[in-house]
Amino acid sequence: MNLQQLRYLCAVVDHGLNVSVAADALFTSQPGISKQIRQLEDELGVPIFIRQGKRLAALTAGGEVIVATARRALQELNNLKRVGAEFKSEDTGALAIATTHTQARYVLPPVLKRFAERYPKVRLLLHQGNPAQVAEQTERADVDVGIATEALADYPGLVSLPCYTWNRCVLVPKGHPLGKVRPLTLEALARYPIVTYDFSFTGRSQINAAFAAKGIEPNVVLTALDSDVIKTYVEMGLGVGIIAQMAYDPARDTQFDKLDAAHLFAASTTRLALRRGVYLRGFVYEFITLFAPQFDRSAIDAALQGKAESYEL
Repeated sequence: MNLQQLRYLCAVVDHGLNVSVAADALFTSQPGISKQIRQLEDELGVPIFIRQGKRLAALTAGGEVIVATARRALQELNNLKRVGAEFKSEDTGALAIATTHTQARYVLPPVLKRFAERYPKVRLLLHQGNPAQVAEQTERADVDVGIATEALADYPGLVSLPCYTWNRCVLVPKGHPLGKVRPLTLEALARYPIVTYDFSFTGRSQINAAFAAKGIEPNVVLTALDSDVIKTYVEMGLGVGIIAQMAYDPARDTQFDKLDAAHLFAASTTRLALRRGVYLRGFVYEFITLFAPQFDRSAIDAALQGKAESYEL
């Protein structure tokens, strides 16, 4: 048994049991991966996969346990590397963050600016995706930290820290009739075409739930992956926009009237996720505290040890 076999095994599972795709991702050959996995099964004396012809169909019951154990072994290896890096140098390295467009565009810039001023030798790597992609990248150890509003609390391999709550606003072109409705209601909003986030993004579930509770079917004509796209189509007159409050910039968004909608929708909570059992370098603790000051090093360690999972805002 060797680490290469464990890496190959996890890669195959992470790529939907598609050996060819896993081989491309690892810059190796499909026969090479298949051979290594066969050797691992022979050594363990347990089949890891259910096979249909040459295709891998599913994990066996034993395979599920083996993959989980392999992931822990690879994580501990990463932890050893991190410990070495920590003691070798505490102010150099790389910090990889997976997050959504809204966080990357509107929330993270001042945090990352302060972090870069304190740790000029640390490279910052920003990966953007939808909440599920953010969670998966964090759980696979592709990144150090994941930040999103949806999904993170649903992954058992992650510890998620609630960072801040927020709500929504409605953007309409200047002079739009909806701007005269006081107070704004869901019924009034539903009379117009709506442009908002994709179903997987930024608190969309709260928007759906609010309309459903009133028995109203909103006329959602366009969904987008980020706030800037929503603004573009609202400006073009395709509908009224529902966006996260922090995505409204009064200095730049002067072409819109902003209507408060916090009374219409339940608040959402943005979370920061870490892999369970991960070893964090000193500058990762510092980044987390800059992003969410309520979490100092001791609070973060407590959460990683399972002693603070009841944290709520």
